[in-house]
Amino acid sequence: MSVLHLLAFSLLVSVSAKFSGRPGINYGQLGNNLPSPSDSVKLIQSLNAKRVKLYDANPTILAALNATDITVSVMIPNELIINISKSQPLSDEWIRSNILPFHPSTKIRYLLVGNEILSSADSELKSSLVPAMRKIQRSLKKLGVKKVKVGTTLAVDVLKTSFPPSHGEFRPDISGSVIKPMLKFLNRTKSFLFIDVYPYFPWAQDPAHVDLSYALFESTNVTVTDPATNLTYNNLFDQMIDAFVFATSRLGYPDLRIWVAETGWPNDGDYDQIGANIHNAATYNRNVVKKLSAVPPVGTPARPGKVLPSFIFALFNENQKTGPGTERHFGLLHPNGTRVYEIELSGETTEYRETLPAPENNEVYRGKIWCVVAKGANWTQLGEALSYVCSQGNNTCDPIRSGGPCYKPDLAVLHASYAFSSYWARFRETGGTCSFNGLATQTIKDPSKSCLFGSLISGCLNRIGLQKLSTLLLFDQALDVASFRA
Repeated sequence: MSVLHLLAFSLLVSVSAKFSGRPGINYGQLGNNLPSPSDSVKLIQSLNAKRVKLYDANPTILAALNATDITVSVMIPNELIINISKSQPLSDEWIRSNILPFHPSTKIRYLLVGNEILSSADSELKSSLVPAMRKIQRSLKKLGVKKVKVGTTLAVDVLKTSFPPSHGEFRPDISGSVIKPMLKFLNRTKSFLFIDVYPYFPWAQDPAHVDLSYALFESTNVTVTDPATNLTYNNLFDQMIDAFVFATSRLGYPDLRIWVAETGWPNDGDYDQIGANIHNAATYNRNVVKKLSAVPPVGTPARPGKVLPSFIFALFNENQKTGPGTERHFGLLHPNGTRVYEIELSGETTEYRETLPAPENNEVYRGKIWCVVAKGANWTQLGEALSYVCSQGNNTCDPIRSGGPCYKPDLAVLHASYAFSSYWARFRETGGTCSFNGLATQTIKDPSKSCLFGSLISGCLNRIGLQKLSTLLLFDQALDVASFRA
């Protein structure tokens, strides 16, 4: 083979590997019981992951990834974006301090400026996003950092309309002012539009109308046809992706590449969170790996045959994430490094021998739920949380104050459980969760003894947390029984 042919072949192999559809993994660190970075890198390799996304520029993790064949995406924290947008020297210094010590021996390939910034209510933060992206790009060029693209991650709530997919359109408050200049930047720099896609949440909001098999890639007789394009969808994932395809096309960027920055399914959750179980999580993640790693690539109905790079969320179950229980149970691995269920990310495993536990919560739980102190809760933090709950001026804690019917001065846990349960029962419908920074947990065993605890009856509404709630609203139009039933 001639030298010219060898060079051409090497280039082809390099490009194919770089843009392989083989999923990577999101490596979050919100846990107090997680393995060390060096052990975590070994676990990433054991999953056959060739890509990893970090939520900061943790130097110990970047050092642990040194000289591996894992390509790395690094995130610039949200709280730095406004200042970086105003200061090129600050941008330069961030790259100099966080990237130069590791690049190129650690294969940093993408810098993500913030996480779901456009879901924020902070108008200054949103308007600072694209200027910050431009400054980071200039810093990379100025400091001689090559082969690193700049992007940012978007949640589905950046869309005003998502159904049918051909009607995909960005929200008017950001479409012209932020999204269009962002797409221009991404297109000019040959980067990707990074999006977070979770079919779990629109299904969980209305499981009576969205078929579970359609959300899990298991559909055999459930399809959705877009009336404008006549494209047929047999899974919710493709439907959500193509809404972005059409939204970017609407603004003049029909060929902008898309990268799925997060996707996954929770393996556990609270009693009032339907479908969060090992069976569904394994089914979804195995199927999404199979789809995305297929050779030749499958693509989506709007982009057939196109590679769709992605990261599965997440590496570990992270016990310090706030919000409802599902937030702490997206991991492929337990904190001790064992698998929650059998899975690997190369796509080479087509059958798993493991017998998955039967799902026990694919229907809404209908019964009373209480919120009580979690086992092992930190006493100092517990006292602080109790003080907070009781200082809100809503009479939640009156029964446990001195002279009250539930006052037990020697039983701090009882006081905290009473306060947590009463507070949650009162504010759940406006977004309150039974978490209290990991100090509380749900129970269906009545903790009331001589004192009646506040509770709620599940089954009227399957709420799943404010962070993801906006995602659900986009799919209201899609919840037509007829369109989801063959």
